[in-house]
Amino acid sequence: MHRSLKTVFLAAALSLGGVVANPAHAIAASYSPEGVCGSGFSVVKHDGKRAVKTPSGTVFGYIYLLYNARTGQNCVTTIKTQYVGTKTITSAQLEVQGGGKKSDIRSYKYYAGPVKLYGKGKCVKYYGTVADTRAQGEIAQGGRSSWGNCGKG
Repeated sequence: MHRSLKTVFLAAALSLGGVVANPAHAIAASYSPEGVCGSGFSVVKHDGKRAVKTPSGTVFGYIYLLYNARTGQNCVTTIKTQYVGTKTITSAQLEVQGGGKKSDIRSYKYYAGPVKLYGKGKCVKYYGTVADTRAQGEIAQGGRSSWGNCGKG
């Protein structure tokens, strides 16, 4: 009985150690596109999430397109899945047809954005990047490079 109590405590300690040893992933998992963009925004149903991946196919994160039907605003955010908790060049860019272009690009630990523009009834393009931490590392990129989501929430 004494031995199994020790085993239970050891298992619990190891389990807690795993959680504490990797807090960046726990923090990143708590970010949602809706949380980044704010109240009233929801991910566009048919094309609101695209992988941000390297030329070799490794996914470094996702770029999300959201829309707020009440305000007519679009919002984009790039949320990292690689190099989480480490500052890397990360970007989110949004362009509204006939309505301007806006971007956010800096060294971030978890996500870039929110980038918001009014676009009710208009087509959009959106794009995100996440850089590798190595000096000669790959750049992951993804999004929509042609006009789409025209007036669809």
